[in-house]
Amino acid sequence: MNKKSIIYLLLACAVLGGGYFLITAKKDKKDADKPNGKKDMPVPAQAIIAKSSVADRSINLSGSIDAEEQVEIRSEVSGRITKIFFAEGQRIKQGEPLIKIDDIELQAQLKQAQTANQLNAENERRAKLLLQKGAISQEEFDIASAALKTSLAQIQLIQAQISKTTIRAPFSGMIGLRNISVGAIVSSNTLITNLVKDNLVKITFAIPEKYSNIVKINMPIEFSVANDPTIIKANIYAVEPQVSLNTRTLTVRARANNEQGKLKVGSFVNVIVPIEVENDAISIPTEAIVPIQDGKKVFVLQHGLAKEVKVETGARTDKDIVILSGISAGDTVLTTGVLSLKDGAKVKVSLAN
Repeated sequence: MNKKSIIYLLLACAVLGGGYFLITAKKDKKDADKPNGKKDMPVPAQAIIAKSSVADRSINLSGSIDAEEQVEIRSEVSGRITKIFFAEGQRIKQGEPLIKIDDIELQAQLKQAQTANQLNAENERRAKLLLQKGAISQEEFDIASAALKTSLAQIQLIQAQISKTTIRAPFSGMIGLRNISVGAIVSSNTLITNLVKDNLVKITFAIPEKYSNIVKINMPIEFSVANDPTIIKANIYAVEPQVSLNTRTLTVRARANNEQGKLKVGSFVNVIVPIEVENDAISIPTEAIVPIQDGKKVFVLQHGLAKEVKVETGARTDKDIVILSGISAGDTVLTTGVLSLKDGAKVKVSLAN
């Protein structure tokens, strides 16, 4: 084979190889341009049709739980503790004894005072007979009578001191942790324990000044404790008569039943205060709401695609939330898988019952 033939042969191979490369590249590009079956598959989701209804508009405020009554148990007299009648965390009835303080010295003083009183009573009796016979003056009788009254007062004083050596519950409630032991010396400065009346609790919160005119005595409110979606009802029973100059808020107190003791004093609560009635409110399931940096959003169905819509929300329950703006009655709102949805994603919707 001559040199010229070899050159033609090489050129022919190059042409054939280039053609094959172009065909393969076009095929690969076509394959790449073909939609991925999985990517184009619509995402299954449940949805509801938004409907308008009558709903109460409300504001959410922070508050706290206070005891109906709460007291620090301290002794009015000093002495050594001889007995403790309560256990920590125990329910106590009004009047039940809590601790006993040694009263031996007081009992001895009482006997001494009673003996002196008996003597003074006898002296007063004799003085009265002598006065009737004119054997003594009125002044002498008055001295004997005064001595009797003084000894009686001394007895009453000692008896009062003895009664204070048994400390009793001032009201029914739950005892807290004890800070003393048998044998300890206590005084009026010693904190023995705390007693909390918690069958009823107070809900204390502050409402902004602009809403102060809506707050009324016996007005119903609702609240929930942190990490518990349960909605609890209460009624306002007291309102501070003036707005705070520092916070421009009005302090309000409501009362709630706590017979089961589930509400713990000192806990923070979320208070829901109704402010007006919304006649055309739209309520949707809470799981349809997606929190975003500057508010909240939902996804609605439009032409088979998930469309992202920013919304303004109002009052909420453990299941539903009121939408104040963003969607209209008749919109199809997606309720499942919303956290992983993206704007414009294809969805296959089944309507919830």
